[in-house]
Amino acid sequence: MTFNEFKQMAMISMEEICRDIFRENQKSIKIKKEAVAVKNLTNIFSTTLKLSNEKGFQTMSLRDLSRSSGLSMGALYSYFTSKEELLAMIQEQGRRLTRIILTRQVGHITDPREKLQAAVRTHLYLTEVMQEWFYFSYMEAKNIDKVQQKKAIESELATEQMFIDILEEGDKKGLFSVSDPVLTASVIKSMLQDWYVKRWKHSRRRISVDQYADFVIGFIESAVKVAKA
Repeated sequence: MTFNEFKQMAMISMEEICRDIFRENQKSIKIKKEAVAVKNLTNIFSTTLKLSNEKGFQTMSLRDLSRSSGLSMGALYSYFTSKEELLAMIQEQGRRLTRIILTRQVGHITDPREKLQAAVRTHLYLTEVMQEWFYFSYMEAKNIDKVQQKKAIESELATEQMFIDILEEGDKKGLFSVSDPVLTASVIKSMLQDWYVKRWKHSRRRISVDQYADFVIGFIESAVKVAKA
């Protein structure tokens, strides 16, 4: 699977993400017409990500968001009651989408070698499609409340656990040789994060996401001594 194939298959767009957010938060969102709500949420979240990645979410005020989005303060409060609630909505949907896409792309694969490759590619491709979103979530993790911090930690550990399970399964079947699946999974997660946290570095070196995925997979397979099929 290439990045272009993933994009066509996953069909991820800010509009679809905001449609999910609207449906998940219908009780608290005051605007009841889905088309209007999705349009405004798309504007709000796109503007929030842009401003936050330029100046930081904590520095951004709701008046900044109002001015840049073209929506009044009253309109903004129709969707959330505070910056903290806005941050929680963004974080929660990013985690939810990651979980859904990873499960969809990896869950049906039985061969640990193929599953390892699919998990790496899916994670990298997803973060490429949603680079601003993942960068925002990573940078703002320290600013969320304890409840959201716990959820963020659980989400990261869940991703690591997916790799731990794959490595342990492959080791059990004699396909891998892994002395410490937990530390290996932690290193894998760090390599995946490097793609979106330090995107500028890879862009400067003109490394595509497909090239990076190939390298990471090769590096992991070398480390865990993948048996020949």
